[in-house]
Amino acid sequence: MFGKSLSDYIAFAKLFLILIPVVALTRLVLSLAGLPVSSVRWVSVTAVFWVGVVYYAIRVQRTGFGSYKQLLAIYLLQSFVMEVVITAAIVLAIFTGVDNIYSVPEYAFGADGKTWAHAGAHLVVGTIASGLVPWAVGSLILFGLKKQSTSKPVAV
Repeated sequence: MFGKSLSDYIAFAKLFLILIPVVALTRLVLSLAGLPVSSVRWVSVTAVFWVGVVYYAIRVQRTGFGSYKQLLAIYLLQSFVMEVVITAAIVLAIFTGVDNIYSVPEYAFGADGKTWAHAGAHLVVGTIASGLVPWAVGSLILFGLKKQSTSKPVAV
């Protein structure tokens, strides 16, 4: 994929490929333990994901791992890992009939989040959108870093 193997991407991105599911599962466990949504929302998979977006935009440039194409693959991989955990949590809610942080109406546009459409949307649309939108942001960061590293210092 873009001149690198899947194992290259996994090795390069393993920090956040581990952090994302750890935070997502922590969030699920806290929810299932009965903590209110208002408390569990502070354990944010989205925040960890976006820290990863910034981190990998910088790391790709600093290490020479690749460029814009490699960022896309990294973000899609991060997104897929995140969405698999979220989808599994929604499926758990479907089978048990018990809401969790990923299926409550406030995170399902006010509707019942225990639906196959919601689960499928996370897996398909969520993975793609959570890969492409961050790629645009990460690409801007990478562009700025590349511009900065190629600009000549201004004499004072």
